[in-house]
Amino acid sequence: MQRTMRVPGQGNPTNPFLTPNGARLIQSSPLLALGTLDDTGRPWTTLLGGEAGFARPLAQSIVGIRTLVDAVHDPVISSLLGRKPQDNPVDPSTKHHAVSALAIALATRDRYKLAGKLVAGDLDQWAKDSDGGQVPPAEAQMVIKIEGSLGNCPKYLNKKQIIPAVPDPALLSSTLPLPAEAIHLLAKADLFFITSSYDGSSMSTNNRGGPPGFVRVMQNDRSSTTLVYPEYSGNRLYQTLGNLWVTPKAGIVIPDFDNGNVLYLTGSTDIVIGKDAAALLPRSNLAVKVHVEEARFVQAGLAFRAQQGETSPYTPPVRFLVTERAGIDPPAVTNQTVYARLIRKEILAPSIGRFRFRVSAADTGRLWAPGQYVALAFDEELGAGYSHMRDDDPLSLNDDLVRTFTVSSSRRGGLPEDEFEITIRSVGKVTHSLFRQNIRAGLEIPIKGFAGTFSIKQPDGEVVPFVAGGIGITPLLAHLPELDLKRTKLFWTINVRDIGLVVDTFDRCPQLAGSTMLYVSGAADAAVRGQELQSRPSLARYGAQVFHRRMEASDIQEERDLSMTWYICAGSRLRQALLSWLSAKNVVYEDFDY
Repeated sequence: MQRTMRVPGQGNPTNPFLTPNGARLIQSSPLLALGTLDDTGRPWTTLLGGEAGFARPLAQSIVGIRTLVDAVHDPVISSLLGRKPQDNPVDPSTKHHAVSALAIALATRDRYKLAGKLVAGDLDQWAKDSDGGQVPPAEAQMVIKIEGSLGNCPKYLNKKQIIPAVPDPALLSSTLPLPAEAIHLLAKADLFFITSSYDGSSMSTNNRGGPPGFVRVMQNDRSSTTLVYPEYSGNRLYQTLGNLWVTPKAGIVIPDFDNGNVLYLTGSTDIVIGKDAAALLPRSNLAVKVHVEEARFVQAGLAFRAQQGETSPYTPPVRFLVTERAGIDPPAVTNQTVYARLIRKEILAPSIGRFRFRVSAADTGRLWAPGQYVALAFDEELGAGYSHMRDDDPLSLNDDLVRTFTVSSSRRGGLPEDEFEITIRSVGKVTHSLFRQNIRAGLEIPIKGFAGTFSIKQPDGEVVPFVAGGIGITPLLAHLPELDLKRTKLFWTINVRDIGLVVDTFDRCPQLAGSTMLYVSGAADAAVRGQELQSRPSLARYGAQVFHRRMEASDIQEERDLSMTWYICAGSRLRQALLSWLSAKNVVYEDFDY
């Protein structure tokens, strides 16, 4: 796997015994993910515990576990100890089951990998059977001989405070496709545990964490259930992926920390690398497909709940499948790399600038349309190379440095066909670098593509209302030459410090001002507002209606009869407010959530 990923080879750092640090962590961890193979060689994973001390060292490299379990539906407990408490206990003289585990303390983000053999185990009845079909929990006792251990880093783990609970298991589903409740769990899950094996001999159990919903559902119907998750930047040991490369089978458990529900999955896997990964899960260099072959969804099957804590600073945003983002994730421009060369920079306000680029492709006239955006790849310019940890900039580890910007110039705006402009705010590493860029340096950035489906339509005789929040004016700018501005109504809310963008827009298109209601906010007192506005020409001379306050619901609702279709480009908070204000209208909006 390391050769495939073209990373320097590393020796195996796994210890052939339980280290003192591992022993300490096992005893202080309230959870232990445990994996094994069933009788057919399929891996499964479960999650045990509830409070620290349920697992503890008994002797050198010997660990004991005592905890409440679901003895009927839990596939790991069933494989290791039998389905019922009266089943024969594990006989130390028989062949030992290979197991792997991960001790994990989510409150501190500590985790420790373990592998070995189950040498003894038993189930004790904990309560009498109930009459309602519920399965009473049993107490499991297991003794594991540790033959390998390794500490792991805390990346991608969101903190949680574990609270013990009594399992009250009931099987909700054991068939495919997955039921709606299980899909809902996947949509909110920020953590799962995965077990893999190397030709059925050595095993590994580890976790994968991310933002809620980082596991995507590629397909879930009668023909197939397939999940996809991204592999974020890690330690490059590729122990799990190496196992999946040789033996493409995985057992996964997804806990619901709110109610104790649990989803057990087993199936085959495909590792997707490089361009194939990006084509499946854009902005990914490595991803895993899980073709689910069997699933068990159990209500209240876990012996714990959790209170959510601090989010990991390393957690990147959700990456959506390309099929989920049709028309949003940009296609390649051509089979060859096309570059955009920065040829002009204009600073319009303290944090807003306009940047003009020239495209290196020969046939550029059909590359973009009004309302679309360009995706530019800044990795060659700003990439810092691989780091295992980077606490000063944790999000950079999984940042592909691809940025999307709405094209603010029109194809009929007087620019050559091979040039386009973006009008942007300086908000992060990439945009900061553009604002600092010297035009004479000849910056060239690879273009990933142009995409987007936002388009303003103006039927004969109808008014087009457009609501813009700050820099959200950009898609309208690209459409201006194609619109009858006498039948266009702009509602524009902007911070007082960004007035330079307003002045520039009205200077370039004076006719737009007469159709604009401008809401200027952000100054805490009149002195600041006056000082800012004195440095700009009076907005009144442009003919716009100017209000020194925030936009309010009545401003929109009083004009709602302008048209059945309204266009919006604004941040998520304002957009949600506008959608409620225009609940009876057809609202077309530019989505900044990609």
